[in-house]
Amino acid sequence: MTARLRAQDVTLRYGERVVSTRLSLDVPDGAFTAVVGPNGCGKSTLLRAFVRLLRPAQGSVSFDEREIGAYPPKELARQLAFLPQDPLAPEGIKVRQLVSRGRYPHQSLLALWTPEDEEAVTEAMVTAEVEDFAERPVAELSGGQRQRVWVAMVLAQRTPYLLLDEPTSFLDITHQYRLLALLARLRKEGRTVIAVLHDINQACRFADHLIAMKEGRIVAEGAAADIVDAALVKEVFDLPSVIVGDPVTGTPMVVPE
Repeated sequence: MTARLRAQDVTLRYGERVVSTRLSLDVPDGAFTAVVGPNGCGKSTLLRAFVRLLRPAQGSVSFDEREIGAYPPKELARQLAFLPQDPLAPEGIKVRQLVSRGRYPHQSLLALWTPEDEEAVTEAMVTAEVEDFAERPVAELSGGQRQRVWVAMVLAQRTPYLLLDEPTSFLDITHQYRLLALLARLRKEGRTVIAVLHDINQACRFADHLIAMKEGRIVAEGAAADIVDAALVKEVFDLPSVIVGDPVTGTPMVVPE
């Protein structure tokens, strides 16, 4: 698989605190990539660098062989949609209004709202299962409902790349699996997905490509069947485990000892 989105020898830091040093990664085009690892290992920081929310101290991030910083904001947002870990909704905003913000990159002074925008918003709300409370204030929703609204906004953006930082947070187990199945389906339809996930078994089941991180570096990457074993789980998570086959999919399943 080729790579349009790349990080090359990047050093990422917040002030004086260095998170990653000389990290390189090619995001496989047309794949569902899951990034796993312990808290604080640099997973979210990597995604922030990909969408220009964090500028590398050294090295470069590029999309289609063009520096990410060279893209005008709307042009980049038509290619890469990003769902951060803790998004904040404006006070008083309703569900449909928030989802509609996903269409902002596609609007211009000559065409502020189009039938395509309306179709994209409606389709995204149905897909994320939030259409029943379209006119409710976002602040009145549960944490899981709000998370699905944010997912709908990202889907409404209709970008070829989706970058999601812990998208299953706050979701009950049913909606976790529905969302991951949706991301897998979008990958089959030609989208590229990269998501930070906490559950390694969910990552193994749904993702084509795994990236395991620890202390700001990539420990292993590849198909789950090729890289996930007890030694990797011990190294990355410091967790003794047994690896068995998932009884449904046959993919690796981590069973803690």
